[in-house]
Amino acid sequence: MKILVTGGVGYIGSHTCCELLANNYEVVIIDNLSNSSIDVVAKIEKITGKKVTFYEGDVCKKEILSKIFKQEKIDAVIHFAGYKAVGESVEKPLMYYRNNIDSTLSLLEVMKEYNCKKIVFSSSATVYGNPETLPITEDFPLHTTNPYGTTKLMIEQILADLYKADNNWSIAILRYFNPIGAHKSGIIGENPNGIPNNLMPYIVKVATKELKELNIFGNDYNTKDGTGIRDYIHVIDLAQGHIKAIEKITKEKGIDTYNLGTGNGYSVLDLVNTFKMVNHVDIPYKIVERRKGDIAICYASTKKAEKLLNWTAKLTLEDMCRDSYNYAIKNRKDK
Repeated sequence: MKILVTGGVGYIGSHTCCELLANNYEVVIIDNLSNSSIDVVAKIEKITGKKVTFYEGDVCKKEILSKIFKQEKIDAVIHFAGYKAVGESVEKPLMYYRNNIDSTLSLLEVMKEYNCKKIVFSSSATVYGNPETLPITEDFPLHTTNPYGTTKLMIEQILADLYKADNNWSIAILRYFNPIGAHKSGIIGENPNGIPNNLMPYIVKVATKELKELNIFGNDYNTKDGTGIRDYIHVIDLAQGHIKAIEKITKEKGIDTYNLGTGNGYSVLDLVNTFKMVNHVDIPYKIVERRKGDIAICYASTKKAEKLLNWTAKLTLEDMCRDSYNYAIKNRKDK
């Protein structure tokens, strides 16, 4: 079975490609390398001992998508490609709406043209906005606090309308909580360009002294230590969730939504202190103003994914911290 992975050279995409190859799927990647490196393709092949087919291109452009579908005979798609920084989306909403919505519409139109009607969509827990109760289940009211989250919610609605119009589609919408960690080999991990928007790569750059200190955005939330609480999930657990979703949409038609998280909430300081303990390093930090669009607490109920996808997260916060640092150290030595 041949899977097209949009944004497959990115952080979550690359780990998912490794899991796909390990499960004997063929992998075709399209990525414009706007927040990733072409070197990752060779790293995926090194980890798995298998070849991937790579196209450099923009998923907004139907011409390259048509070329791929014509040449590769794609069976299903995992759609990761899109801008993903909450803060940046608040500052540049038009850029986020244009890119994230356009890319999805172009992809779906080409999929329809080539009668490929199986897709796993990379959504986000941001579609829940600021939840009134916890843990968050898939039937919670949906509302967003930033343009990034709104693009995810809009795409979910597009997919729902598409299935309503044509119930030959098989669609799995995966709402991620907070993926961190790296492949245990240390060969691939999260390595964003510039100053990281996400917490773990920021911590790692402070640990390796690439950055002086960590900025913690707010310590006045209504939480145990005043810092925001999130459901951190190891990227390998998340990637394996995509394998289960592909299995699901291969077996049956329909559309459904699943939370991918651990069901546990950890504060920013929990993560910092666990990282320090596991890796025996210091993480200097300072408290700065809250970021626009951030909420206090967010963690998942994962019962639906456990029941319907036969999936559960297995790796611990300690694993996430250890693997992230291992990746950083290994790649510093490689330089």
